[in-house]
Amino acid sequence: MDAANTMRKRPLSVRTRHSGAASAMAEDGESLGEPVSPSSRLVEEYYIIVIIGFAAPVNQSTGGTAIGAKIASSPRFQSIRATDKDGTLRWVRTTVDLDYHVIYPKLDTVDVEVNPDLAVEDYVASLSTKPMDHSRPLWEFHILDFPTSEATATAVMRVHHSLSDGISLLMLLLYCAQSAADPSKPPVLPPLPARTGALYVQPRPPLSVGSLAFAMWLWSFVLLAWYTMWDAASFVCTILFWKDTHTLFTRTDNTNRRQKRIVHRGLSLDDVKFIKDAMNCTVNDVLVGVTDGALSRYYYRKSGDTEIGNEILLRSILVVNLRATTALHECVSMIQSGKGNDVKWGNQLGFIILPVQIAMHRDPLDYVRKAKNTTGRKKSSLEVAFIHVVAEVFFKVFGRKAGAYIIHRLFSNTTMMLSNMIGPAEQVELCGHPVVFIAPSQYGLPQAINVNFKSYVNIVRVVLAMDEAQFPHGHELLDDFVDSLRRIKDAADKLGKHERKA
Repeated sequence: MDAANTMRKRPLSVRTRHSGAASAMAEDGESLGEPVSPSSRLVEEYYIIVIIGFAAPVNQSTGGTAIGAKIASSPRFQSIRATDKDGTLRWVRTTVDLDYHVIYPKLDTVDVEVNPDLAVEDYVASLSTKPMDHSRPLWEFHILDFPTSEATATAVMRVHHSLSDGISLLMLLLYCAQSAADPSKPPVLPPLPARTGALYVQPRPPLSVGSLAFAMWLWSFVLLAWYTMWDAASFVCTILFWKDTHTLFTRTDNTNRRQKRIVHRGLSLDDVKFIKDAMNCTVNDVLVGVTDGALSRYYYRKSGDTEIGNEILLRSILVVNLRATTALHECVSMIQSGKGNDVKWGNQLGFIILPVQIAMHRDPLDYVRKAKNTTGRKKSSLEVAFIHVVAEVFFKVFGRKAGAYIIHRLFSNTTMMLSNMIGPAEQVELCGHPVVFIAPSQYGLPQAINVNFKSYVNIVRVVLAMDEAQFPHGHELLDDFVDSLRRIKDAADKLGKHERKA
């Protein structure tokens, strides 16, 4: 299969609504729109890719065009980046050519017939080495209209990271979608995420509760300052010299254009919530613990390491949404009411350096216990705000290359990226096409492996983006995620039975 021949290559002129914009200049900076944010400028080499499974065929003349038109109705997805007379990079509206953005690739029919799942997987992997045309809005919607083991048709949405982050794409998806149960209604939005810890919950206790409670309240700020200084020092050391221990997960090649293979598998959200309730923790704690357990099993099997008591400490970059907890609901409501121009798109992300525990615990619940302790400690820190501010300050003072260097070093000296995003709580459809699964990922990061979790209805999907030269058998690692969740769930079930007997 020659995926390179499936890409649109013909040069087309950029047609904008503002005179002079075709040369990427304008007399009036305001006519070009808002400036491209520092956060968006720092992710020039990064792309988001979302694989969507449909329960119905996507007809080229109607289905694909309808979905593409819905996506293109968003102001940001109608825009390119242009420089004004002062040298400021801004967003400018342009006419969207759906024939370019909605792509029906021609794949080898033999490959599709023999193994349609692998044909989709190979095609998605080929996109990770293809650049995008910056004279057009930086998104594409590829439709693979043949059945696989999980879907009747598959769509692959590729978006440059400067255009959007994962939450922005979720906003767009919910705007474009309808409830599958009642297509006349918009989908039910996911529940508001709960944020806990010293950073989010700092109410001053009333004097009536006594001096001890007041002293504990003050002490939480002391811990907040101490942990923030410790995490800030760790971040600085990571940027300067601190690298993770070299393991089979460590990136072996510094070329960003090495092909990434993206594989995914559905896990039971009910099982995750069962463990959460049994362990009195959060869904994120459980998923971090499942990840540590899966990576540990994979490491010991592949490396041949027999030191069971030996614990290897690696680090992941945990992506954190900096928007308010109500932002998703408010933005979707604004878009649906015709106020899409007022929505703040782009990137509003922060990062936390989170330890990864590579160990063989006799009790599988230890993975969740350690994850709970680690994430709980991180909540008592302003690390996420510190990293975000440092990168933007470097950008504003020293320029884009300096700010991007900070982010690049952060990812280069750690082992993997980890994210967890909540999705629709009910089945949705896009222009009459029921959605079976949603699997988001990214490529361009200087790491060999990235792990994304995305919930949809009663399934949480684990999505792995891996350097295929280092991980030629990615589905084995997916099996380890399934096995890790099963072992932890069985241990939680036994713990609950033991407590009930007691």
